[in-house]
Amino acid sequence: MKTPDERNRYVDFLRAVSILMVVTGHWLIVALYYKDGAFIPGDLLELRPNTQWLTWVFQVMPIFFIVGGYANAVSLESARRRGTDYAGWLITRLNRLVSPLLVLLFAWALLAAVLHFSGVTGDVLRLASRASLIPIWFLAIYTVVVVLAPATYIAWQRWGFASFWAFVIVGVLVDVAFFAADQQWLGWSNYLWVWLAVHHLGYAWRDGRMGSPTRLLTYSALGLMVLALLIFKGPYPFAMVGSPDEALSNTLPPKITLLVLGIAQFGLLLAIEAPMRRLLSGLRIWAVTVLINSMIMTLYLWHLTVMVILVSILYLAGGFGLGVEPASLEWWLTRPVWIGVLYACLLPVAIALGPLERRTRPADAAVPSAARLVAGALLVCLGVALLALFGFGSSPLPFLDIASFVLVVLGAGISGLLPTRKKTAA
Repeated sequence: MKTPDERNRYVDFLRAVSILMVVTGHWLIVALYYKDGAFIPGDLLELRPNTQWLTWVFQVMPIFFIVGGYANAVSLESARRRGTDYAGWLITRLNRLVSPLLVLLFAWALLAAVLHFSGVTGDVLRLASRASLIPIWFLAIYTVVVVLAPATYIAWQRWGFASFWAFVIVGVLVDVAFFAADQQWLGWSNYLWVWLAVHHLGYAWRDGRMGSPTRLLTYSALGLMVLALLIFKGPYPFAMVGSPDEALSNTLPPKITLLVLGIAQFGLLLAIEAPMRRLLSGLRIWAVTVLINSMIMTLYLWHLTVMVILVSILYLAGGFGLGVEPASLEWWLTRPVWIGVLYACLLPVAIALGPLERRTRPADAAVPSAARLVAGALLVCLGVALLALFGFGSSPLPFLDIASFVLVVLGAGISGLLPTRKKTAA
């Protein structure tokens, strides 16, 4: 397997592990129960609040953003060497993100239409689609981070950690306004400030400015101490994903706790980078890493849709396999089987659809202007965010789901990201 010697394989490894952790974590916290002919959806974190510590392990989105920062820095450096302009760089990055997303959304739009005209109620459709489309929130904000990456990387190269702390300070001030001044609407802006700060750590990693393993372990310990203070002495909830209190969450909207958690996790993971890179120089683990990365967005985007489809089939089969009371000893003992079955169902989907995310644009395809690309990307982000929040079938406003889907398609069209036929010779 030919891989350039200068490639940091640990970046790809962390990306793969992060996505698998997210997938497994989502499948684990879903506490479904079939009893007396009725289907009872549930959440493990609500049923058993003492399991919330698991979210400190499975909430690895900060790692994915840090890895994204490293990868974007490498990509931008390469583009500069080749003389590729902003539009040429951005179209390539957006294509990798948006192409697999379009497949999922087209599939759900078709399924939603079929279910609607088959008499399925709006609440059922909303529950199924929202559960399935939860993962797309990540693409809504990460696409914005990518659009801004050239500017934020310039800021990092010019001001270093001062640019990182600028994002942190804004994020802290937003949280202060959220809690102390009851300006909860302002909290939504932390989708930008918190994740930009986390993404900046990837730049620091790329430049080798994170320090020695001893310093990194110190960062990790300090991160855990600050996180404990914010939670036990401050107003933040314990769970790093969701929350039993619907009115307060570390993720909706994001809080500065996610950055602190990311520092704690990343300090530990980066401290073992040297031995992990030696381990990844072998063929077996690296081959698995490459395989997962080749279909990583498909695995991430489709894992909850696969679960919803499987649960629907089991429900129609009389609740087969869903009759174990959530959080009971028997339930815990059967979780490995549950997760194993879901991976067995997801893998064929990933193999079938994975090539779509590796699809490249035709070499002779025109590159839209930077203004068109940015405008189209923002439309995609808006449509994706609305679909992640409300799903299909039961939006707070009439036809909002249809309008959201149209925004995504329109944005992809403006950006030149819709599939096109390859030109053939005359």
